[in-house]
Amino acid sequence: MSFTIKGRGISKGEGKGALLVSPEPISFLSGVDPETGIVIEKGHFLEGKSIAGKVLAFPYGKGSTVGSYVMYALKRNNKAPAAIINEEAETIIATGAIIADIPMVDKPQKSLLDMADGTSVSVDGNTGEIIVE
Repeated sequence: MSFTIKGRGISKGEGKGALLVSPEPISFLSGVDPETGIVIEKGHFLEGKSIAGKVLAFPYGKGSTVGSYVMYALKRNNKAPAAIINEEAETIIATGAIIADIPMVDKPQKSLLDMADGTSVSVDGNTGEIIVE
C-alpha cells in the first residue's frame, strides 16, 4: 500500500529510488566523494555508504558553498542521488540540487527520517509530493 506525503518543491523534476536516511546533516564538500558517491566524512552516520541513485533524506545541509559544486560533479559523474528530501532546505543544498537537476522537496508533512532504508520512494519536485511505496 502506498501513500503520499506533501512537501514543498525546491528543485524541479522527478526521481525514484531506494530511500537512504541520515538523521545527521550532510556536507557535500569533504563529506561525499564526487567520483564515487560514497560518504567519506569520518564518523558520519552514512560513512562508507553510496548515495548514488538513492532518494537521500536528511535534515539539512552543512558546510561550504562549494558543496553545491560537489553535487554538480556527482551528477556529471552519474553518482548523484535520484532525489533529495530535507526537513528544512538551506541555500547550499537547494542551489546544488537546482544546478545538478536533482529533484528536491523539503518540509514534508510527515518526516521520512524514521523510515527504513531501502523503502521505495518517488519524489516530484514540481508538485512537492513524495510517494512512499
